[in-house]
Amino acid sequence: MIDLEAIGKRYPRPGGGTVDALVGVSLRLERGEFVAITGASGSGKSTLMNILGLLDQPSEGRYLFEGEDVAHLDAAAQARFRNRKVGFVFQAFHLLARTTALENVELPLIYSDRESIAGLGEAALEAVGLADRMRHTPGELSGGQQQRVAIARALVNEPDLLLADEPTGNLDPQSAGEVMRVLTGLNESGKTIVLVTHDAAVAANARRIIHLDAGRVAVNQDRVLTSTLLQGGRA
Repeated sequence: MIDLEAIGKRYPRPGGGTVDALVGVSLRLERGEFVAITGASGSGKSTLMNILGLLDQPSEGRYLFEGEDVAHLDAAAQARFRNRKVGFVFQAFHLLARTTALENVELPLIYSDRESIAGLGEAALEAVGLADRMRHTPGELSGGQQQRVAIARALVNEPDLLLADEPTGNLDPQSAGEVMRVLTGLNESGKTIVLVTHDAAVAANARRIIHLDAGRVAVNQDRVLTSTLLQGGRA
């Protein structure tokens, strides 16, 4: 579904010159995969996530999505791509405090060009196990439930790709477990998921782990082999 070919991203330094956030990143992601992107702070994890979601453009290289080079679409085409193809889940829930869970989930549908949007919000909340919390506001929900509402909002337009950037970063272990069970279940039902995390326990839920080091792909393997490599064992 996704081919990244020698993706590079550099940013200008305040005092002059540039800094490389990504260097020669080449990856292939198949439909239905659950991939975790790991690495230390500053390794390029979020930069790679932003490029996958067309929130940022690479300085060089190609980003092919289902065979189309989408890296340098104009602003309007990027917005259409994000609305139709990608769902985003962030560490901060970004829910509107005075609106219900259902109303929060339905917000992306305002920009949808679907012929019918009836029932999509309800179906998305049911998919994350919150059918009984549709009329509750965020203040009436736990942190884990709020993140599940955010996941439902990301799902409401039925995107091909779900991008989750540190989705458990603001949660206690029990709530984090609930969120990861939801994401794992979505993947088992066929959803393609790319997860950015610094937490090895969270990454272990994925089927493949891509480890970045200084903007480069250091490890790209299934999760069992990756765990061995990162611990300095033999593979």
